[in-house]
Amino acid sequence: MSTPHTTQWSHCSSRINAILRKEFIQMFRDRMTFAMMLAIPLMQLMLFGFAINTDPKHLPTAVYAEDNSPLVRSIIRGLSVSEYYHITHRSSSPQENSDLLARGDVAFAVHVPAGFSDQLIKGLRPPLLIEADASDPSASSNAIGRIQDIINQALRHDLTGPLQHLATSPGPVSVIVHPRYNPEGKSQYNIVPGLLGVILTMTLVMITSMAMTREAETGTLENLLAMPARPIEVMLGKILPYVVIGGVQTGVVLLAAHHVFAVPFIGPLPDLLLGVMLFIVTNLALGFTFSTLARTQMQAMQLTFFFFLPSILLSGFMFPFRGMPGWAQAIGEVLPLTHFLRIIRGIMLKGTDLMDHQPDLLALLAFTTVIGLIAITRYKQTLD
Repeated sequence: MSTPHTTQWSHCSSRINAILRKEFIQMFRDRMTFAMMLAIPLMQLMLFGFAINTDPKHLPTAVYAEDNSPLVRSIIRGLSVSEYYHITHRSSSPQENSDLLARGDVAFAVHVPAGFSDQLIKGLRPPLLIEADASDPSASSNAIGRIQDIINQALRHDLTGPLQHLATSPGPVSVIVHPRYNPEGKSQYNIVPGLLGVILTMTLVMITSMAMTREAETGTLENLLAMPARPIEVMLGKILPYVVIGGVQTGVVLLAAHHVFAVPFIGPLPDLLLGVMLFIVTNLALGFTFSTLARTQMQAMQLTFFFFLPSILLSGFMFPFRGMPGWAQAIGEVLPLTHFLRIIRGIMLKGTDLMDHQPDLLALLAFTTVIGLIAITRYKQTLD
């Protein structure tokens, strides 16, 4: 025989079960939210488990050798077979070495001076100059730390017989490392310029995507549809106000970078602002595209986070880009933030201009064009 307490618990349990079934039904109806619940943890697992590497190896290296003796060839061969250096360019002058380093084509530039072998045989420990792109200290520190051991090991088979005494400590070669663009290895020189790209990506994509979905949720989208405005006009009208917001954010970050964090600003300001403007438009176009995919502001936020996570992890902002496996670098090359980081760090720290970053500019233009066409096409479908 049931007691009042048992009956009350039974009614309570049935009500909880009813609400529970309702929530599961609602969850499965909202397919995008359900997919994000599964996709985002899997993405985090894949990226952190396989793509992130804080010890980059096989870094591209340029070599300018004024001495082509067997000893020099042994050193170059030792660099090639090492885990950290990958010879990709044979330069014809020191200036070409510097240009390759400034454009970001290589991470290291090696200069073997004339008379190197003669001085080595005489026991004078000739200098071997290595210029390193230290704009990202974490990407080059391990390779720099191993360079002396790599050279000593490369010469081990050559320094035999009468030359065996040269192989003793501290080594037959004096390695001179010149860290370029950030000689003191300050992390804020690398992080703060990159933060501008991260902030613009996170805020502009989100607020633009949520702006259109808010129109639909509040019922004001019908007013837009009733206006005699073409899709491109509506798109521009929704995007342009946020261009101003992006400009304000840019000004705040650049002022803080210069006056608070003392980040050097070497390159031309107009080139930097032009690159920033293109990146702002790229993010706004992407946010508008997300708004045509999402039905609610929550979905728009989820899509933004789904895009933002690989952007911050695979762009080279948090972890060295060249340390990632090939498939992760391929994904990173598609992301606008990857190319923007190269532009802003190059202009601010290396003194380059936009002409030195043509591949990155073309990549941003291509991405913006494709995303803009997708946004316009989907918005036309919304009108229909």
